[in-house]
Amino acid sequence: MPISVDKAVIARLKTHGEVFEILVDPYLARDFKEGKDVPIEEVLATPYIFKDAHKGDKASEHEMEKIFGTSDPYEVAKIILKKGEVQLTVQQRREMLEDKKKQIAMIIHRHAVDPRTGYPHPPERILKAMEEVGVRVDIFKDAESQVPEVIKALRRVLPLKIERKVIAVKIPSEYAGKAYGEVRKFGTIKREEWASDGSWMFLIEIPGGVEEEFYEKLNALTKGTAITKLIERKGL
Repeated sequence: MPISVDKAVIARLKTHGEVFEILVDPYLARDFKEGKDVPIEEVLATPYIFKDAHKGDKASEHEMEKIFGTSDPYEVAKIILKKGEVQLTVQQRREMLEDKKKQIAMIIHRHAVDPRTGYPHPPERILKAMEEVGVRVDIFKDAESQVPEVIKALRRVLPLKIERKVIAVKIPSEYAGKAYGEVRKFGTIKREEWASDGSWMFLIEIPGGVEEEFYEKLNALTKGTAITKLIERKGL
């Protein structure tokens, strides 16, 4: 259900000497700009293109056709969102920025380790280091794409090594079915086979930071009967 007009914010695009505005849900607009699959109909509070949203002055179909090559308001709205700016409130911007920082910190926590210990840094330590080095985070870009630059900045104060681990696992037959879908969530199965007794044996490659979490999950799924062996560490 679209956001109400009174709770919407303005997205604005200045182009060809003209201004075009739409009323949008700030959070869905962020998701759309990140490239997530969000229907434009849900982002918009109202399916109109304005010259001045506050005054309610609508853009003419002739203007839109001339500048955007279409007068379809949904298609024009997509262009405004992709190329324009979303006018967030101070509170909305603060909330989105903190949320994005936490997403980035969690990705780093899962994929990188402290080379001195081989263990991941806690997300809280990563967030503190991000503040210390003054990392710039874009709330309208997805978290994954910003991680490499953030890691580059963090290495000035925080030892980090991107690492992936290959682990050999054997799960007894009575737990194999239940574990099958769960373990695949952790990484990529590189090789697998089923023994004559029904046990499941496989090699899985996982982010270095989730190794302990992976073992804990295996123990919970198999009541401690899973057999594991670290085969390889891949540093990036």
